[in-house]
Amino acid sequence: MTLSTRGRRTARPSGDDRQRAIVEAFEGLLRARPMADVAIDEIAAGASISRSAFYFYFPSKHAVLLELLDRMVAEVDERLAAVGAPGEDAAAWWRSAIAVFVDVFGAHRAVTVTLAEARATVPELRDEWARRSGRWVELTASTLVAERRRGRAREIVDPRATSVALHAMNERVLVASFAGEQPALAPEVVLDVLADIWCATIYGTPRP
Repeated sequence: MTLSTRGRRTARPSGDDRQRAIVEAFEGLLRARPMADVAIDEIAAGASISRSAFYFYFPSKHAVLLELLDRMVAEVDERLAAVGAPGEDAAAWWRSAIAVFVDVFGAHRAVTVTLAEARATVPELRDEWARRSGRWVELTASTLVAERRRGRAREIVDPRATSVALHAMNERVLVASFAGEQPALAPEVVLDVLADIWCATIYGTPRP
């Protein structure tokens, strides 16, 4: 016997569903044009909500961009945790760790480029990026020290400063590649080039 669905109410989207719809709609629009050209009304329409409902969840487009950053950071952190600590094949480990950033930020290219542009003019975004990415800098610095103590890494004058430089290089290379700047690396060689530079810097040779 089939139960009748007559009279049942259609399930309403939850707050989380609406927030997710806003974030996804915004990211989709960023793939087509710069953030400055994206209107709140367009985001709301893409999320199937009203303009006033948009403001219930986010005070601005920058707030949505920050939510996207948080989601990307959470994914990076989760995947880095799965990579674990360096093993006997140090080059393979660094490549796996760098691949996390290439993969996650590459999957959200428009957001990555928009964040880089927005941080130049929006202090809040710049500060929040610094706070989140600073954890990766510290993690790399501590790994450099540990590799030196194991007798594998070369003597590095300032591990933290080196970590800052390496991460800044990664970010610039990725943004230039994703934005199609010239000169820039082709997406298919980004990981190979970055991994070689990191290993050459840390061990004195591309493949220890």
